[in-house]
Amino acid sequence: MTEVLRRGRASLAFGFFTQGVAFALLVTRIPAVQERYGVSDALLPVFLAAVPVLAGVGSVATERLVRRVRPSRLLRWSQPVVLLALLGVGAGDQVVQLAVALGVFGLSVGMLDASMNMLGVSLQRVYGRSIMLSFHAAYSLGGILGASLAWVGAHGELALWVSYLPVVAVLLPAVLVGSRWYVDGEAEPAEAGEARGVAFRMLLPLCLVMTFAYIGDSTVSNWSAKYVKDVLGGSEQLATVPYNVYMVTTLVGRAVGDVGVRRFGAVAVVRLGALVAACGFAVVAVAPGAWVGMLGFTLLGIGLCVLVPQTFAAAGRLFPGASDAAVARLNIFNYVGFLVGSPLVGALGDAWSYRGAMLVPMALVLVTTVYARSFASGGDRYGGGHERPRTVDVGRGSNGL
Repeated sequence: MTEVLRRGRASLAFGFFTQGVAFALLVTRIPAVQERYGVSDALLPVFLAAVPVLAGVGSVATERLVRRVRPSRLLRWSQPVVLLALLGVGAGDQVVQLAVALGVFGLSVGMLDASMNMLGVSLQRVYGRSIMLSFHAAYSLGGILGASLAWVGAHGELALWVSYLPVVAVLLPAVLVGSRWYVDGEAEPAEAGEARGVAFRMLLPLCLVMTFAYIGDSTVSNWSAKYVKDVLGGSEQLATVPYNVYMVTTLVGRAVGDVGVRRFGAVAVVRLGALVAACGFAVVAVAPGAWVGMLGFTLLGIGLCVLVPQTFAAAGRLFPGASDAAVARLNIFNYVGFLVGSPLVGALGDAWSYRGAMLVPMALVLVTTVYARSFASGGDRYGGGHERPRTVDVGRGSNGL
């Protein structure tokens, strides 16, 4: 039984890692995608916005599908589709092909994100202790690798399909093999009545935390380079550093975060993470130069990294009889934050100042401290972030283990 859980955890972590690689390869090569297909600056935001919108649709569809199909099966088949859609983005040469590839990517990413986190929540319940941050640490590691591979492709002036093909050729068979050991945990598929029992009023605090966290994350990913160069007077080369710093500190924070949750509880970790992230935005807003700004982005990585994994875990504890439905609904607000964050900061920066714009995500992240008590449901009730250990239904593994 221990071996089943160990393999299930390792295979799911590899799934998170693969998703991090794929997503980073796409978003870091947007300029190359735009150039390959001749997409205008006016049309590009439409394509970029369509991906999270369709991902939200995919997440909604996942909530309905898991009433009949195990999350492990949805994850097993959505992940290869994401990888093939990524290759499709790099291999086409007409705008309609790009639209189809991005559409498939968006829908399958929504299903992938939702089903991955469903499995993570149910597996954490079986373990009886916090392990959710470790999965998101694997995602961060994949993102770092994907961004590095994208840099190699851009530096070598490789065609997109040449950059993507080796990655897909390696990861596609690997995830198909690894998916044989996914474990769905103890949770049974929620009946329609149980899914409707996920009261939005009870889930709303977590939805807001998820939205605010992704507004903060998208602020860093979309505006850190411009902010360092145009506002803090950094060089072109230095402007590439803050996002890398953010990704590395996110990885480190998630790698050790589960220990903090087990020792001090989810409420304390979330509250501290929100305060550190707010301090990071404050430092960025008042930084006199680029190097002080780097300190702010470092604090942002350490603070924001704990919020999203713990929000998914809290949703699973809050609705133990319908955790899949709760995770799917919560996952939609991942994309809401992504859609709102970048345009919000850009509009405020143009109308007011980019320094002032940084105070808005700071204030939103601070609101998270008000909702930190929502993270106490279930886990902290058993002391220090531990949950009641559950037994795993071996038949629920995707390969019948």
